[in-house]
Amino acid sequence: MAPFCPPRSTRIIGCVPRRNNTRRSEEPRPLSGALAAQRVESASDGDWYVRNVTGSQAGKVYRCPGCDHEIRPGVAHVVAWSADDRTGVEDRRHWHRACWDARGRRGPTARRW
Repeated sequence: MAPFCPPRSTRIIGCVPRRNNTRRSEEPRPLSGALAAQRVESASDGDWYVRNVTGSQAGKVYRCPGCDHEIRPGVAHVVAWSADDRTGVEDRRHWHRACWDARGRRGPTARRW
């Protein structure tokens, strides 16, 4: 524990000022950033839960099911899963934003996960 510090005018070098240790609320804080912006998108292939992932939040390599290329760490992208599916975590897929937006235009040759 740091010693008591005298007033600023007579402060001693190496003395650490007291901190107010206020109690923080035990209530969980909401997610911040882009992950908090989950939305439902409707398209011809059904309803989808979609979340934006910022580049700073992307820390792993993923494979985009739209183009079959890698999504490298640090690249902003979207995560999508079927709104009909209740399991969610196993069926989430990471897409490049452009691939997600173009999935309806790719036709029957598009790779389905």
